[in-house]
Amino acid sequence: YKANKMECIIGVRFKDFVLLAGDTAAGRSIMVMKQDHDRLMKLEDKIGMLISGDPGDCSYFGEFIQKNVHLYNIRHDYPLSPSSAATWTRNKLAYYLRRSPFHVNTIIGGYDDASKSAKLYFLDYLGSMADVPFAAHGYSAYFVLSIFDRFYKEDMNKEEGVKLLVRCFAELQKRFLVNFPSFTYYFIDKDGFSDRNVIQPEEIKKLAESLKEEELSMEAAS
Repeated sequence: YKANKMECIIGVRFKDFVLLAGDTAAGRSIMVMKQDHDRLMKLEDKIGMLISGDPGDCSYFGEFIQKNVHLYNIRHDYPLSPSSAATWTRNKLAYYLRRSPFHVNTIIGGYDDASKSAKLYFLDYLGSMADVPFAAHGYSAYFVLSIFDRFYKEDMNKEEGVKLLVRCFAELQKRFLVNFPSFTYYFIDKDGFSDRNVIQPEEIKKLAESLKEEELSMEAAS
């Protein structure tokens, strides 16, 4: 299996919300097909799934999971929790692994009303799953995970969460071979999904410069 590692999906779990982000480029081989692709699929009112990999498998498997999660809600009159949705998705990836495998990697995040907390799960095409504070798939993970290790704090607010995301995007712009056209991100909290937010390379550059200035001023003050 040759994963499409040029794609970028990122998930971050905070105390009261989850931040899910991805690039907007949809391509195959050396060709970019579109630059406004959204990698997020809404599974429930408070559960989202980022998906990357083979384009056909992403579309088929994503809709397969989405419709079955909705079907569960209709049959039982209550929605799946984020952990249940992630476990069921992992089960299907493992079931089809030696039959007709889906070449997809996913990140599932959401808000759990029962525990009143945010949840985030990392899943890969081999059917492995982990409950994590932050996750990324593709070559982008090599660049952003160290940033999370250094700057991530569970009690960050939404504004601080976006700044953390900007650090990741700025590092990708600076170091990664691929130039992404833009990025989208969503918040999921007790009220459900936020609107779709799009951030362009020019905005990332400006925000990253302001963050650097803040750091320098804080160092000078100390």
